[in-house]
Amino acid sequence: MNINPTIEFSYSQVTRKEKNLITTPIITMRTYFLKKFNVLLLVLLHTSESTLGFNWPGKLAEVKCIERERQALLKFKEGVLDDAGMLSTWNEDENNGDCCKWKGIQCNNETGHVQMLDLQGHDAYLTGSINITLLTDLQNLEYLDLSWNDFIYVHIPKLIGSLSMLRYLNLSYSEVSGSIPSELGNLSKLEYLNLNNNHLIGAIPVQLGKLTRLRYLDLSDNDDIRGEIPYQLGNLSQLRYLGLGGSSLSGVIPFRIGNLPMLHTLRLGSNFDIKANDAEWLSNLYSLTNLELISLQNLGSSHLWLQTISKIIPNLQELRLVDGNLVDNDIQLLFDSQSNFSTSLTILDLSKNMLTSSAFRLLFNYSLNLRELYLSYNNIVLSSPLYPNFPSLVILDLSYNNMTSSIFEGNFIFCSKLETLNLQNCSLMDRSFLVSSASVTNFSSSLVSLDLSNNLLKSQAIFDWLFNFTTNLHILTLLGNLVEGPIPDGLGKVMNSLQVLDVSSNKLQGEVPVFFGNMCTLQELYLGKNNLSGEISSFFQDASWCNRDIFNSLDLSYNRITGMLPKSIGLLSELETLNLQVNSLEGDISESHLSNFSELEYLYLSYNSLSLKFVSSWVPPFQLLELGLASCKLGSSFPGWLQTQYQLVFLDISDTGLNDTVPEWLWTNSQYMYLMNMSHNNLVGSIPNKPFNLPYGPSLFLNSNQFEGGVPYFLQQASKLMLFENKFSDLFSLLCDTSIAVYLSTLDLSNNHIKGQLPDCWKSLNSLLFLDLSNNRLSGNIPLSMGTLVKLEALVLRNNSLEGEMPSTLKNCNNLMLLDVGENLLSGPIPSWIGESMHQLIILSMKGNHFSGDLPIHLCYLRHIQLLDLSRNNLSQGIPTCIKNFTALSVKSINSSEIQTRIYWYNVTYVENYGDITTGGYTLNILLMWKGVEYGFKDPEVRLKSIDISSNSLTGEIPKEIGYLIGLVSLNFSRNNLSGEIPSEIGNLNSLEFVDLSRNHFSGKIPTSLSKIDRLAVLDLSNNSLSGRIPDGRQLQTFDASSFEGNPDLCGTKLNKSCPEDETSMKPEESTRNETDDNPVFSKALYMSIGLGYFTGFWGLIASILFWTPWRNAYLRFLDRLTNYICQMVL
Repeated sequence: MNINPTIEFSYSQVTRKEKNLITTPIITMRTYFLKKFNVLLLVLLHTSESTLGFNWPGKLAEVKCIERERQALLKFKEGVLDDAGMLSTWNEDENNGDCCKWKGIQCNNETGHVQMLDLQGHDAYLTGSINITLLTDLQNLEYLDLSWNDFIYVHIPKLIGSLSMLRYLNLSYSEVSGSIPSELGNLSKLEYLNLNNNHLIGAIPVQLGKLTRLRYLDLSDNDDIRGEIPYQLGNLSQLRYLGLGGSSLSGVIPFRIGNLPMLHTLRLGSNFDIKANDAEWLSNLYSLTNLELISLQNLGSSHLWLQTISKIIPNLQELRLVDGNLVDNDIQLLFDSQSNFSTSLTILDLSKNMLTSSAFRLLFNYSLNLRELYLSYNNIVLSSPLYPNFPSLVILDLSYNNMTSSIFEGNFIFCSKLETLNLQNCSLMDRSFLVSSASVTNFSSSLVSLDLSNNLLKSQAIFDWLFNFTTNLHILTLLGNLVEGPIPDGLGKVMNSLQVLDVSSNKLQGEVPVFFGNMCTLQELYLGKNNLSGEISSFFQDASWCNRDIFNSLDLSYNRITGMLPKSIGLLSELETLNLQVNSLEGDISESHLSNFSELEYLYLSYNSLSLKFVSSWVPPFQLLELGLASCKLGSSFPGWLQTQYQLVFLDISDTGLNDTVPEWLWTNSQYMYLMNMSHNNLVGSIPNKPFNLPYGPSLFLNSNQFEGGVPYFLQQASKLMLFENKFSDLFSLLCDTSIAVYLSTLDLSNNHIKGQLPDCWKSLNSLLFLDLSNNRLSGNIPLSMGTLVKLEALVLRNNSLEGEMPSTLKNCNNLMLLDVGENLLSGPIPSWIGESMHQLIILSMKGNHFSGDLPIHLCYLRHIQLLDLSRNNLSQGIPTCIKNFTALSVKSINSSEIQTRIYWYNVTYVENYGDITTGGYTLNILLMWKGVEYGFKDPEVRLKSIDISSNSLTGEIPKEIGYLIGLVSLNFSRNNLSGEIPSEIGNLNSLEFVDLSRNHFSGKIPTSLSKIDRLAVLDLSNNSLSGRIPDGRQLQTFDASSFEGNPDLCGTKLNKSCPEDETSMKPEESTRNETDDNPVFSKALYMSIGLGYFTGFWGLIASILFWTPWRNAYLRFLDRLTNYICQMVL
């Protein structure tokens, strides 16, 4: 089919991919102006052949395409996944053999050559690892648009430079990666180049400066484009649009006066070093109408730049100065002048600066035509009354300002045309929203979208305010507040225009109101993460559901809703999202519950007591993208209906009672998957070693099953691979087959049956961050190639039979934070390079091996170490005094979130693969001897701080420097040959809960400072040569005799053994007693005196407390403190 070239983006229908990308106002408005530019370019394309050289006749004559080009297009089709049927007309049959009639293709009406290929994706899009090189056979191609598709990890080929006739090239939003080929500079006729929003890396080729016909260049939103802007881009004298924002470019702005004279849109975003002459160049861009400067950190300190921007503002339609460290004075410099009063400025974005309410007031009277104002992430606090003069304002964003003291009444926020108001995360409280008789009449008829999410709203007062001022709302967002009580009936009565309601993540109670089914405009309802209760059947059965034809999203997750799911849920036939997970639902779900949902894409039923019972032949009418059925009962066999769901990107069927082998069709259907969880079942057999395609690097949770055999090589494509607690026995194929792209960042194969030598094939897994092979049957040496895993942060080889010395190549793994080689047969000295190279270590466990020699002083370089376990080895000589350099052990508190940030957020590989800290992934874990019992600990429980060097042959004394480690919680030096006195500095360690110094040769007295450690729960000083009295003290008195036995010269009541000084003091005491016994008169007088003294003293004290107020108050305060102390000790 012949089509007209279309360059305009359509956002009327948002695809799954677009929902993730179009999330900010910046992108939305960028699209607005992009549309304007593209429409202009489209007009130019149609204007005349003499102007731009395109020849698009209004009506094309019948002409057949060139066979060679037709074959190239068919080969291109073979390399893509086209589930949406975009290329359905591309066939070889007789009736459709002419490629000039295929969808997306336009040919020259005289020669038959393909001149235009438009495969821009939106609702329908292509995926897979396409081969763009095949398109280079289309040598007459002038227009190529592959934007808005999912060509993940595809590189732009160098051969694209051979398409010498190309004038329009658009690969934006297509997920391409790699570097920008310099061969693009050969496309001398190119006028439009858009590579926006991809994963491109490296420098901008200087050859782009040769494209002298270029009118549009957009390389923005490619985070890893680095280096400087090539000065050669200044040669592009025809350029109208230049987008270089959202990158990692640096250095100076190379343009000079006379460069880019036709520019009307400039978007720069990075930490450029802006100079005075740059401002002079900017001031000469007389056609400039749209200016975006993001993350220019020294913009606020460059008054010349601000003055220049101030001068050109009257010509601007859009101005964005985001994250530039601007303050109020800078805004005054920009706008406080009648000479630069703007009648054209419609969009102003000053987000992420340091502006206050003064700057906001300054803008009140600036532009009568201002339609959009973005001031999020500033320091604006609004006070009443404020009367903004923005008569044309449509969008106002004040999110992420601390507005606790702000007060909103109808006469403030409701400008006559305001449609969207964003107040997210502003610390707003109930008192911020007042309803008074004077302001009730000022309700807004224009406001359609209000976002109050993530504030501190608690009471139902917010609903009263909304009912009075915002009766025509279409979108209301209150998620992430603290609102309590039932959902008010007024929502169903007053807000008759509401289309989207989000009150999730609050503290709402009571039953889910049935009036939602009577709100005829409601399309989306989000009530998740509250305390709602009641029977689910009443919600569906007691409403008219007049909105059934438009209602598409329902979220009731994370509540306390009970009962059986009624079949009347099928009334909501247009549902796209149904989320009922984490409730108390029960009973069976059959195909009759779901057969009406032809539009369903997201279904979450996890963590209820539901059983899914479908007939084996059932074919669902829907194609799901995400399916969550964790803990539901699916039966013992794999449900056959899942085979029909071939577009899944998320699948959770963990703990569903499956007892079966995994069918091959499941791996075939996993081509779009980013997360699949089949853990905690009884899945058996081996996973086939076949070339299944997992192009999106999914997280695979296959742990806690009965899988056996080898781990297949295609699983290298996963980003997380959780295979622990299975019966896998071989790693060779997974590690040594390098025929596919490897994205693996987490590999957990602990608790399997892997035996023999580890393969020496680790070089291909160079993205690994976390590797756990603990609790297997591995033997032999640690392979040298493990040293190539330079990004590794956790290496766990615990509880195998590995032998030999630690390979020196491991010193290259200087990002390690957890190294655990405990419970093996490793030998030789502890390598000094552990301390010299692995400065990031938090946990080091080498226990239960045959390491020998001394403790290298280089271990003292481990300033971040929190858990050090070298127990049960053959280490000798003394404990180095430099242990005071263990910085992390020298502070009492640990910031667990800071540790997680170090482990995850700051790691580029982690963010590339996971995007964020994700749940269910690998966590640092250790086995620690705690209070005499071995426990497993996982983060964030790394707050435990411990040193264990027990069961070695260490000699000498405990260094006094031990007193610096005040954060220590556990200290174990037992079963060594340590001698000398226990240093009194040990009493400084008041965080200690566990101390074991038993079975050594310590002598002298027990230091009394030990009695000061209030938290001490376990103390073992047995089997030493300690002497003298066991010190008194409330904490030491809690330990029994076993803590001190085996010290022949120790004495005290704990051992039922008197000390020598006790015997000498008893003799005069006995003589005194005998004398008093012989004199009964004296005894009576003594007892009478004691009684009289007790009576006088007792009532003297009590009377004072009763009748003298200062004494009474002092005594009560003492009792208060005593009670608090006892509570703290108990808790």
